[in-house]
Parts: sequence; structure tokens; C-alpha cells
Amino acid sequence: MKQSDKITALYCRLSRDDESQGDSNSIVNQKAYLSRYAKEHSFRNTEFFVDDGYTGANFQRPDWQRMIALVEEGKIGTVITKDMSRIGRNYLEVGMYTEITFPQNNVRFIAINSGVDSANQQDNEFVPFVNIINEYYVRDGSKKVRTSLRLKGESGEHLTTIPPYGYVKDPDNSEHWLVDPEAAQVVKRIFSLCMDGNGPTQIARMLKEDHVLTPTVYQDRQKRKVRCALPDNPYNWNGSTVAAILERMEYCGHTVNFKTHRQSYKIKKTIENPPEQWKIFRNTHEAIVDEDTFQRVQELRRNKRRPARTGKSNLFSGVAYCADCGEKMYYCTSRNFEERQDHFVCSTSRKKGKDVCGTHFIRAVVLEKGVLKFLQILLWYISDCEDLFRDKLGAKRKEDFKKELAAKRRQLTQAQRRMEELDRLFKRLYEDNISGKINDSRFEKLSADYENEQTELTEKMQLLEQEIAQQEEEADSIEQFILRAKKYPNLQELTPAVLHDLVNRVYVSAPDKSSGQRVQDVHISLACIGFLSESIIAEMLTHTSKSRTA
Repeated sequence: MKQSDKITALYCRLSRDDESQGDSNSIVNQKAYLSRYAKEHSFRNTEFFVDDGYTGANFQRPDWQRMIALVEEGKIGTVITKDMSRIGRNYLEVGMYTEITFPQNNVRFIAINSGVDSANQQDNEFVPFVNIINEYYVRDGSKKVRTSLRLKGESGEHLTTIPPYGYVKDPDNSEHWLVDPEAAQVVKRIFSLCMDGNGPTQIARMLKEDHVLTPTVYQDRQKRKVRCALPDNPYNWNGSTVAAILERMEYCGHTVNFKTHRQSYKIKKTIENPPEQWKIFRNTHEAIVDEDTFQRVQELRRNKRRPARTGKSNLFSGVAYCADCGEKMYYCTSRNFEERQDHFVCSTSRKKGKDVCGTHFIRAVVLEKGVLKFLQILLWYISDCEDLFRDKLGAKRKEDFKKELAAKRRQLTQAQRRMEELDRLFKRLYEDNISGKINDSRFEKLSADYENEQTELTEKMQLLEQEIAQQEEEADSIEQFILRAKKYPNLQELTPAVLHDLVNRVYVSAPDKSSGQRVQDVHISLACIGFLSESIIAEMLTHTSKSRTA
């Protein structure tokens, strides 16, 4: 194209921050200002390129990208803007366009108020400094926004502008979340399916087959803001979406801030923060999932059950452990054997040999039948003798608690006395140093030793106090387990949901053949309450035997 036939691009940009500066920066005023300048200086074939509501730190603006595409096609001869800040506020990228892209494509660049015209080389000497000053404006603004968000997050307010799937903003208070009944049912279903032993990929497939709308599509159809583009298939759930839902503490009714951060306002990629840097505010809105279910799901997710080479998996995968070395039991199977031959063996034995730890071989069907029988007896006993079970378990806990508490209180008293003694020693040491009885170097050494001991004692006392408080909270665990047990009044089948609800782990001992028969112990750690004492188990068996006889 001839230079005279090329487009004169009149570029305008306005961000939300610019709007606060007054009417002089408005798009209407920018367009009028550029039109007048182009007419007065005889620029022809003008065309406006306008990005309204876009920050100068971001160059992925629609009309800016359209203009640059025409520049590279050789269709634009001149670019005119009100000032350098309208181009952008990142001095590196602004410099790339004004000093490389435009000259390479023979484009004249004019920033009117900044006094820049690429046709006059002298006008361009201070352009880099102008760009740096413009970027400082964004840098300073970013710093202020970070400070504001930090204060907001530490006060317990939600940092996310869009509530997670399952919640909506309260119309009377945008800082408060309300449960969205329809979406909440999907969230509850996802957690329930996970408790049944399904992984995120399996759950995503089920939701897709049942034509459940994905969170993004659902939010869009509810006329709410969405963060990403709409998929072609509105039911195309994926495993990563399900996994993200399963890991969100917000569904327990808590506000969780500072889970991610960005290195710089120039880099849009978010970086995950470790959990210890999160700020959690409990019970700030209505829960969709109870705390107990959420924690069980996290435990299941940490012990992901991988199928064997045959593609088969067992509900005890990730639940069965070796009673001797404490490592997981491997689930072993073969296409050539019947299902009754599927079995578990100690992972340590497989990795390091039988000399380190025995195989602890147990068939999967035997383990399932044994655990099912134990749970049936336990649930039957609780149903018939709930108060007796509570009393016996409570008596054991109370006895253990008294012993542990007495020991810890003795340790705490000893630590407190030693702290008082150290204070007296330090005071005497200081007086001896002042009076000249001990020199400075000796004083420094002894005082350092005393201070280190005091620090260790302080940490020990804090730990003891935490353990005592934790023991007091465990008193509620008995009632929690009884409530769970009542959900299964007539247990006939051991499903993943039942197993994960009632059992933490099962520990398989090595078989004993000394009697001439193969005898193998399996110790079951129950959810909330751990292992039952031998006396309680004996009482359960006796009660069952009497009930059957009757």
C-alpha cells in the first residue's frame, strides 16, 4: 500500500482507575481530542481503536491486538494516542512496540501530550523515562491493592469475588454467602460418591453420563459471572474439576484466604501457597458438607487406591496395613485366578524381602468377611446395649485419660518449677556479674544456657497444654461413632461407604501355625474411637452368643 493510503490509527484506552481521575480521561474526550489533532495536522483515513475498561499493564486488549495485527500486515501508517500512558504502563513492552515493532513496519508514532513524534528523533530521547514513570504508577497501585487485600483477608472477609460452585452471594450482603440448593445437591453427591470409593475421574464420568451441567455452564445459565470460557459440551465434567471441589474447605462453612499468590503484577500465573500459610476463619457461612465427611474424604484422597495390573481394585486398598512394620498391604490379583484367590501381602516384604518383614498373606475375601462379621456384631451390640457400650468405652477412656493427665500434669508442674528456679538463678547470676563475682564471659555463657533451657521448657509446656485440651475434645468422639453406627441398623453388605464411615484402618498380623492350624489376627481401628479393648470385644461376643441362644 502507498503510505498515503494507509490507515491513521487513533488509539484510546481507559481503565477503571483512569475513570477516577475525572472526565478528561474519558473515551469520549480522548476521541474528540484525537479527531481534532488529526484534522488540524491533515491526517487522512483515520480509524479509532478503543479499549474501554482495560488496565495499562495488560497488552492482551482486543482493539490493541487488532491494531497491531494491521500494523504487521502493513496497513497502518501512523498511530496517534493522547499520551504514552494510553499505550500501556509496562515500560519494557511499551518500548518494544514503540522502538521495534512500529519502526520495523514503517509506522509513525505520536503521543501528543507526551511530546513524542517518531518523525522527530529529538522528541524521543526522554521516552524511556516517561515509560518508567508510567509503569511506576501501576507498580504503586499494585502495592496498594496487595496491602488492601492483605488487610481484608486477615479480617476474615472473602477474597474471591465469585463464590465457589454451590454458593451464591447474599443479595442483602455481598460479603456473605448463601447455599444454592440445586448446585449444593451436586456437591453433596460428589462427596458421597467419593465416600463410596470412586475417584475424581470416575465421578466426572458419572456426572457426564447423567447430564449434570458443569459449574461454569451452570453459573452462566444462572446469569452469574464466570471465570473461564464456556465448553462446547455443557456436561463435560473432568477429574480436575471434581478434585478441586473435593479439596475445598469452604464447603464445611469456613472462609479460607491466601491459598494462592502472584509473584508480580506483570506475571498473571498464580502460585499455590502451602497450607500453613492459609488463613482459615471457621463457621462463616452455612456448610454444605459436614466436617467429618470432609476429613474422611481427604484421608481417602491421601490414600488413593490404585487398581492392580488386571484393572481390579478392592475396598481395602489403602485401608489394610501390616501390623508389624506399619506399611500398606499390596492388593494382588491375576486374570488366571478366581476372585477368591485375590489377596493382600505386606509391601515391605515385596520390596525388601521376607527377612525384613513377613508376607502377612491374607485373602481379600477372608478379610472382607471377617471385618463385616466384626462390624455386624459391633452394630448389633450398640443397638441392644448403647448405654453399656458408652459406659464401658467411656470408663476405659476415663481411666486412660486420668493416667495420662496425671503424668502430663506432673511434667507440667515440674516444668513450671524449673522455670521459676531458672528465673531465680538468672537474677542471682546477674547480681554476681554486677558485683564482680563472675566475669562477663562466664556470665554470657551461663545466661545463654539458662535462656536456651527456658525456651525448651516453654515449648514443652505449650505442647502439654495442647495435648490436655485435645484429650478433653476426644470425649465427643464416642457420641460421633454411635451416631454413625445408628445409620446401619441392619448391615448385610460391606460397601466402601460403610467401611470408610466406620473404619480408619485394619492391621493384618502374621499367621500363627503353632497350634497346627492357621490363625491370623486382624486389628481394626474404628473411626473416631480407635481400637476397642479386649474386655469390650469379649463382652460383645458374649452378648451375641446369649442373644442367639435365646
